[in-house]
Amino acid sequence: MDALLELLQKEGRLSVSQMADRLGKTESEIESMMSDLHDRGAILGFSAVIDPDHLSESPVSALIEVKLTPERDGGFDRIARRIANFGQVSSCYLMSGGYDLAVIVEGEDLREVARFVSEKLSTLDGVISTATHFQLKVYKQSGFLATDTHEDERLSVTP
Repeated sequence: MDALLELLQKEGRLSVSQMADRLGKTESEIESMMSDLHDRGAILGFSAVIDPDHLSESPVSALIEVKLTPERDGGFDRIARRIANFGQVSSCYLMSGGYDLAVIVEGEDLREVARFVSEKLSTLDGVISTATHFQLKVYKQSGFLATDTHEDERLSVTP
């Protein structure tokens, strides 16, 4: 199963036949394994990894640190699920350290992300504070290095 998951993460567009060949399994074994992983909830879905520098328009992305007051019977779970359900939220993680949740948000522009934080996120009961960090450039995402079309243009320094 681990080899199949690794292959799906790196090359998710392979056909079942190609995966079977690479893993030394039959197509029916691969289909059965994938069905089992999906049924168990181990595979949540499939998506493309996109380099925003190669798009004419790309959304603004921000990581928001969120400090919460845990609820008596549910800890952070109920409020974290509520935050994760917002359409602007692409990822939401419980964290250790100085804040409780790391929330990845996407919007059309800085104002849209700012409105989300000020009108939706920070007004929720249990949210103590937020700190927003806007993404400036992607170097690596989901295990893939972003392509950089510009070579290092600095001149070499000689003594």
